[in-house]
Amino acid sequence: MNDEVTFRKMTVDDVDAVFEIEHSSFSLPWTKEAFHYEMMENRHAYYVLAETSDGIVGFCGLWIVMDECHVTNIAIRPEQRGKKLGEKLMIAAMETAKENGAKAMTLEARVSNTIARNLYEKLGFKNGGIRKSYYSDNFEDAIVMWVNFDE
Repeated sequence: MNDEVTFRKMTVDDVDAVFEIEHSSFSLPWTKEAFHYEMMENRHAYYVLAETSDGIVGFCGLWIVMDECHVTNIAIRPEQRGKKLGEKLMIAAMETAKENGAKAMTLEARVSNTIARNLYEKLGFKNGGIRKSYYSDNFEDAIVMWVNFDE
């Protein structure tokens, strides 16, 4: 099996595949309509796709506004997890943000999601505070994390 992963910008033709990954990854998944909106209407949205010989295996949504980038969502197909694809995708997303003028990147993660939080810390993200009861499915807190690219 070829483990090579490539990255590219998402298009509206990728919505079904991205929605499938989203739906299998989150307890509060975005709708297909939300992804269509991101592709067709949101001029700040930029989605990075990870592809292997198995097709689209992950995505990372970014909103790049002025010199700041907000990660909206990031997910890897459940059967593809544990292969460092999330780390590679996040690095590609960070490079994309920089290439598009971002000087900093932020995201929220569930306090209980230690795997994601450890990855973000490994990539230089720092704790920026807590959003109390951020997730509406179980009212779990979110940790806000930031990385400044010029540090």
